[in-house]
Amino acid sequence: MKNLIVVTGGAGFVGSNLISFLLKESKYKILSLDNYSSGSKKNQIKDIRVKYINGNTKNISQILKFHKKNIKVIFHFGEFARIYQSFLKMDECIDSNSVGSHAVFNFCLTNKIKLVYSATSASLGNKGRDKDLSPYAFTKSINLELLENLKKWFKMKYEIVYFYNVYGPKQISKGSMATVIGIFEDAYKNKKPLPVVRPGTQSRKFTHIYDTIKVCFYAWRQNRCRHYSISNKKNYTILEVAKLFNSNIKFLPMRKGERYASALTNMNLSNKVYKIFGKIELKEYVKEFIKSCKD
Repeated sequence: MKNLIVVTGGAGFVGSNLISFLLKESKYKILSLDNYSSGSKKNQIKDIRVKYINGNTKNISQILKFHKKNIKVIFHFGEFARIYQSFLKMDECIDSNSVGSHAVFNFCLTNKIKLVYSATSASLGNKGRDKDLSPYAFTKSINLELLENLKKWFKMKYEIVYFYNVYGPKQISKGSMATVIGIFEDAYKNKKPLPVVRPGTQSRKFTHIYDTIKVCFYAWRQNRCRHYSISNKKNYTILEVAKLFNSNIKFLPMRKGERYASALTNMNLSNKVYKIFGKIELKEYVKEFIKSCKD
């Protein structure tokens, strides 16, 4: 009986929120596979249905060899997920996103396990040309092409969900893997200027974590082998987001790999991308955050 869900990156921002959601919305046992490069043991949930394994996705076949017959689905979120940092840690990025992810794909294919994969708007923006802007975007775009071919060659079953600048509870707010909103919140709480990378006119869509995980769950349950994007309808420039906090701002130098828009382009994908818009508004979220800091 297939009674097990695997979440790679289950101790990370998105993965830990998904596990909380799965505990409420399903009766499956859950296994997290995480190497804790950006995940944290603070995000682990104490529940008899959840087990945490410290390991690398490139070794997934060995790690899960005694579980493979029981696995219903793998939510693969355990990848290197930062653009600028992929220049500084390119080996780590390739090891995770290419070697590790290809091992996950092969494990799912070999054992006929459904895959839900987190893609990124970073790899498909600017009519597909943004895929060459950074090692991160390149590895993610290659993975999309590989999955398309695996479906064509072997009828592999998967769902792909495109993330747009996810924010919310458990986001990383310090260090090189911090999110934009996490960085701004940390600066605000510590009464420091909010750092904005020049020129500040970079346009982004932001999606709350609760909207994101609901679509991941929906995609799995629908079981239609589709591509989904989850974002908010409104675009913000980075400077506009910073101004929502009504705080001082300092500008940082421009960085390699910086994107100027977050637009999803249909890059010769066999399936159309089904767009779903989140219900939680960034502006209202920031208002509540500021209010909580003053209470």
